[in-house]
Amino acid sequence: MRKANFDNDVKNFVKIFDAEIESLILAKSKVSDNYILAAECIAKSNKVVLSGIGKSGIIAKKIAATLSSYNISSVFLHPVEALHGDIGILQENDVVMLLSKSGTTDEIIRLIPYIKNRNAKIISIVTKVNSFLARNSDIVLEAAITHEACPFNLAPTSSTTVSLAIGDSIAIVASQIKNFSLTDFSKTHPLGTIGQKISLKVSDLMISGKDLPYIVDDTSFRELIIKISKYAMGCIVIVDNKFNLLGIVTDGDIRRALQSEKDINTLNASDIMTQKPVTVHSDAYVEVAIALMESRESQINSLVVTDRKEKVVGIIRLHDIIRRGI
Repeated sequence: MRKANFDNDVKNFVKIFDAEIESLILAKSKVSDNYILAAECIAKSNKVVLSGIGKSGIIAKKIAATLSSYNISSVFLHPVEALHGDIGILQENDVVMLLSKSGTTDEIIRLIPYIKNRNAKIISIVTKVNSFLARNSDIVLEAAITHEACPFNLAPTSSTTVSLAIGDSIAIVASQIKNFSLTDFSKTHPLGTIGQKISLKVSDLMISGKDLPYIVDDTSFRELIIKISKYAMGCIVIVDNKFNLLGIVTDGDIRRALQSEKDINTLNASDIMTQKPVTVHSDAYVEVAIALMESRESQINSLVVTDRKEKVVGIIRLHDIIRRGI
């Protein structure tokens, strides 16, 4: 590939990005009270039905998926299939969000009287606010653009980007109106990485009970090595007889002790343990444990787990979190 062509291609990419960004900035300037009204309307609705044709239909499907992620009941309705029976999905207190760049798309326009007959509110996302669709909508959201990123100003590019941004913003604000929480979010994403991070608790993954590697502080260095080798977890917790945390010893601590000039025959666990190690509560979410391990100058692979009385109840390792696929 010739460098001249490569440089020119890069400039073309940048030009397209700039066109999309300019459209988003213009659309942002059009944000009005209608956005608030739309979010409130959706938050109070029984269900949100989205429709569009072509590329607008694809964006409508994505917005429907975003709303569902925030536990707002939503569904995509194909505008053609709608008038062949599927419009029966509309119920009392539903909101219909219609996407059309021109606001004159035949397949969308034909839906309007049937939607109104069912007393559903219409929110439209359109580029032309004086269009037929806009005039017959309860709430109009302007997807303002000066031109498409397409060099021919034809293919839906900037207009679909703006429509998607509008849909995302409405979905997020509607979820905030409904006081949608992180816990609620985990319930709609139970099998994904996001859901597991914010639904699984440390107690679900920690090593505890008879599998918990622990010793008391006056354990000899020799016995310490035997115990840490037996558990094969790379660390061992040091506790007193009431299971109060005194410290932790890792494989690294043992290596450093062996490399030192100290007489290992006189050492015990308290001599080489790390005092006041990083801990996490058993009822914390796994995401909290991950953050505690990684948000440090020197990352660690294990955390001591304590209960609300600060008693040692387990260990959670990054290895176990990764093995779970989180």
